[in-house]
Amino acid sequence: MKKGRKPESFILKPEFEGGNKALTEFIQHNLKYPQEAVSNKIEGVVRLRIDIDRNGKVLKTHVISGIGFGCDEEAERISKLLKFKTNPPKGGHITYHKDLNIPFKLPKGGFNYQIKPKKKQEESKEIPQKITYNYTINL
Repeated sequence: MKKGRKPESFILKPEFEGGNKALTEFIQHNLKYPQEAVSNKIEGVVRLRIDIDRNGKVLKTHVISGIGFGCDEEAERISKLLKFKTNPPKGGHITYHKDLNIPFKLPKGGFNYQIKPKKKQEESKEIPQKITYNYTINL
């Protein structure tokens, strides 16, 4: 009969608090598309290898495959903001390595608009009610 191992004896991989969905949302929320990439209509995925210390902080980043035009630097900036949950073994120092893909996709152009009528004021025969337009432009 084999002797079972305790879970504490295994080195668990670092995880982002909230899982992959939370990681994706964090990246999308903090991503600032470089102006040079926008003007050249550059899209793609920057692939990084990050080193994570025993406390979950990103120590170092290395671009495995990039797309240039400022996107590689932006991907490194975002990766250094990440904080992972780790379960390091007792004693000794450990550095985790993780590959991370950061997508750069230009937002679809177009115009969204909403029609909001003015609040009703005292009815007057002299001033006709006007409809105002507010525009939200997503680039």
